Amino acid sequence: MVTVEAKQGNLALKDQNYLEIKGITKKFGDFYAVDDVDLVIPKNEIFALLGSSGSGKSTLLRILAGMETATEGSILLDGENILDLPPYRRPTNMMFQSYALFPHMTVEDNVAFGLKQDKVPKGEIAERVGKLLDLVQMRKLARRKPHQLSGGQQQRVALARSLAKRPKLLLLDEPLGALDKKLRMETQLELVNVIETVGVTCIMVTHDQEEAMTMASRIAIMSEGKLKQVGTPREIYEFPNCRFTAEFIGTTNTFEGKMVVDEVDHCVIESAELPRGIYVGHGITGPRGMTVWYTIRPEDVTLSYTRPTGEHNWSEGRVQEIAYLGSHSVYHVKLPSGRLIIASVPSSHWAGQKPATWGDDIIVQLSNTEGVVLTS
Repeated sequence: MVTVEAKQGNLALKDQNYLEIKGITKKFGDFYAVDDVDLVIPKNEIFALLGSSGSGKSTLLRILAGMETATEGSILLDGENILDLPPYRRPTNMMFQSYALFPHMTVEDNVAFGLKQDKVPKGEIAERVGKLLDLVQMRKLARRKPHQLSGGQQQRVALARSLAKRPKLLLLDEPLGALDKKLRMETQLELVNVIETVGVTCIMVTHDQEEAMTMASRIAIMSEGKLKQVGTPREIYEFPNCRFTAEFIGTTNTFEGKMVVDEVDHCVIESAELPRGIYVGHGITGPRGMTVWYTIRPEDVTLSYTRPTGEHNWSEGRVQEIAYLGSHSVYHVKLPSGRLIIASVPSSHWAGQKPATWGDDIIVQLSNTEGVVLTS
């Protein structure tokens, strides 16, 4: 006998493994565009593939859509292997960066197009289209054609059309890439709200870090066809697992050095780029003398006119460049080794004293709790 609890457990597992990408590989001759990718995405998640041009993110998205054929692997969507299905039979829909709206059709007809192709009853088409136009706030412009709309309005219509057939998986290819920066920022959360309201599982491809960090609940960093790290925006930013991820996401300061002390509660790294050792408030269980990289974000670097008493995590320096950004300033400070270190300093930091300026001699201090030690 199958208990209610067992049924609920199976349902929960199915929802957690709603999309399973197993060993997906795409080769062009000897070149691996996608190299043995494994991913599990739960139902209703907004997931981002983030990487630079040529990283393999768009190829993976096209494989999911059926526009590219995988060399190896399988794709299970809601328990069904869709890898051998043609695009028109897959329960997926893709929204392109260019939006690809039909110029001769009205907003209403663009959204209804796929439903008419599937011969959905007219009454149901009208109901679905009306609800979606209300959701994206385009009901009043239903009779306009694409050339009469702004970029942001076209983006909303393209999203409504992508959702009209109620896909199990929504694929977004650089969804905000055609918009200017200000409009992109305004549209990010609006797009997330629509997707969450509909309740559709979504994978988006972008090269824009801010877009991925704002919109997605989890991110996969891709490079050379491989997944470098998968995690929440906070995990990716604060706990990178390799130098590539640390340097790809945001701005960071990375120093190569040797492990000279490794205890349970701390370790010390010596680097030729810093005159004093780097003290880290945890051990890493590695052999003494091993090469490591220490990376620390600019907001965890502070500037001061006062020389600290400790022997670690500070250096003299001279201010080379300053970017004033209102709430904070970004300082580029040259160390005695010639290395530049970047510090993001809140404007309030200088309260009651003269803010450091170009050419000033300054003390650079590194947090002993926020940096990350990397072994690759």
